[in-house]
Amino acid sequence: MSRQMESNKSSVSLSEVHGSVKISNNYGIFKRFLAFAGPAYLVSVGYMDPGNWATDIEGGSRFGYQLLWVILMSNLMAVLLQTLSARLGIVTGRDLAQACRDNYPRPVAYILWILCEVAIAACDLAEVLGTAIGLNLLFHLPLVVGVIITGFDTLVFLLIQNLGIRKMEFFIILMISTMGICFGIEIFLAKPELGKMASGFLPTLSSESLYVAIGILGATVMPHNLYLHSALVQTRLVEQTEAGKRQACKYNLLDTALALNAAFFINASILIVSASVFWKNGIVVNEIQQAHQLLAPLLGTTVASTLFACALLAAGQSSTLTGTYAGQIVMEGFIRFKMRPVLRRLLTRMIAIVPAILVISIKGDGSAFELLILSQVVLSLQLPFAVIPLMQFTNDKSLMGSFANSLKVKILAGICAVIIVALNGRLVIDFLSRWITEAGDGAMLLWLTVVPAVAAIFILLVYISLPKSWRVKQLALPVKQEVLEPEPQSFATIGVALDLGNLDVKVLSHAKMLAHQSSARLVLMHVVEGVGGQIFGKDAADDEARDDREHLERHAEQLREAGLQVEAILGFGRIPAEIIRIARDQHIDLLVMGGHGHRGIKDIIFGTSISKVRHGLKIPVLVVQ
Repeated sequence: MSRQMESNKSSVSLSEVHGSVKISNNYGIFKRFLAFAGPAYLVSVGYMDPGNWATDIEGGSRFGYQLLWVILMSNLMAVLLQTLSARLGIVTGRDLAQACRDNYPRPVAYILWILCEVAIAACDLAEVLGTAIGLNLLFHLPLVVGVIITGFDTLVFLLIQNLGIRKMEFFIILMISTMGICFGIEIFLAKPELGKMASGFLPTLSSESLYVAIGILGATVMPHNLYLHSALVQTRLVEQTEAGKRQACKYNLLDTALALNAAFFINASILIVSASVFWKNGIVVNEIQQAHQLLAPLLGTTVASTLFACALLAAGQSSTLTGTYAGQIVMEGFIRFKMRPVLRRLLTRMIAIVPAILVISIKGDGSAFELLILSQVVLSLQLPFAVIPLMQFTNDKSLMGSFANSLKVKILAGICAVIIVALNGRLVIDFLSRWITEAGDGAMLLWLTVVPAVAAIFILLVYISLPKSWRVKQLALPVKQEVLEPEPQSFATIGVALDLGNLDVKVLSHAKMLAHQSSARLVLMHVVEGVGGQIFGKDAADDEARDDREHLERHAEQLREAGLQVEAILGFGRIPAEIIRIARDQHIDLLVMGGHGHRGIKDIIFGTSISKVRHGLKIPVLVVQ
């Protein structure tokens, strides 16, 4: 099966960087690997964000080395699932969100999108708190102030994103290296007991450690990272042959294994340091700040605390970048809604900042750690709704062709799904039972609200788990889209919006050609936007209004001499509103406008008429630049 080849870049994942990294056939093995390397590292930072720190620190301080096996199991599951995610993107040219949209009925796709947005908000909450705690530890800023400062890291994201995908990948690898070096030194200073550390890889689980174990699972196998990876691999311009795709799958598997093993080392290091320093001394850590304060006296050096804070800050900032990409992918993929990355970043961050400020202000700085743990449990609860669709799509031979999962991979992926669903199911049942018991006489409210919501989510999980042939309104994932021949267009009345500036010659040239082709009537329009036009409207009689009318009439007369039927109309006041009004009054079929080509701050200064006009009219708008 070949990747969907579409001329419209808006229909592909991350259109601004899609296919932007070329893979030359002249590359040797090492250089080719370097060309493919990168997407998995962007994904891996989500596996070592501040939420992981919270679960790993609590797990190590409370249960010693006992939960090391959970980190290892989670990492192995992550390698398998991220490999399947990358394969889906490479083979089909569709990210996981697009695949869900194309394969499930619209209401189901919308619910999956909402669940994914909740997971992204939970993840961003962890990044906000982690960055704020890092700033607090390094510069002694209050947590609330640190949380507010994180609202401005959008500017950092914009700067790095504008440098291109390869520069962003390099920045992320630099952050990962910083964390790895910091914790490599921490382990050396902590001197863990190797025998007890080895025993931690033997599976054991108690009712007390279940909550933290599920938090570790949710923090490691992050659901939105599955959507992210399937899109990021499409930044490589892969040869669209079976051999080219196989090569891409092979190098992305290697990239995934290396990147996620780096994440495993950092997560395991956090738990090992916590067990070696805190659990060994009978200290249960309930705050990241507490861990930072105790490291120096227990290890005998202030370097340990500084390294800890630097690594935490690097974790928060690197996770911020990839969280924005993930949000952009799921919004565009599920509901075909494209938002500027900076606005998307601001929206997600505000959703995370508001509850963080409220909880910290009311309950104090100690509540940050509880929020971090809760955010990771939310991620884990959402995980089945990403894993099961991914398994179904990559198992499907009609979609994946010869790249469909083998029997061995199906079994391994199935085991992963069963473990994830079983652990989450037990957690939900335990929490519901506890809440109902503690509610006493108010338990009926829970039976009427929370229990039906849980039942509905369970039904959704069952539905998306059904075989493809059992689901209604089944749509095949598009693999190829034929280019349609455009139908001849004919227009009766063509509107021409002029600003009486340098661009008018080009605008009129296009309008004249179209009018000759369609034998159309031309309506020249210009809006007087000065003080007189704003205040007096059509009664304005100042120099600006007179000059604009004469200028417009000269253009109209020249076109009449060329044999065209032309009418000149002046508007007064707000440009977009007047253009829309004239276009409707004159029953215009096509509008031709000039575009100044400004961006950013210039849009604020000079205005953005085209976008407002385009949204206000239901006719074609030709923009001439």
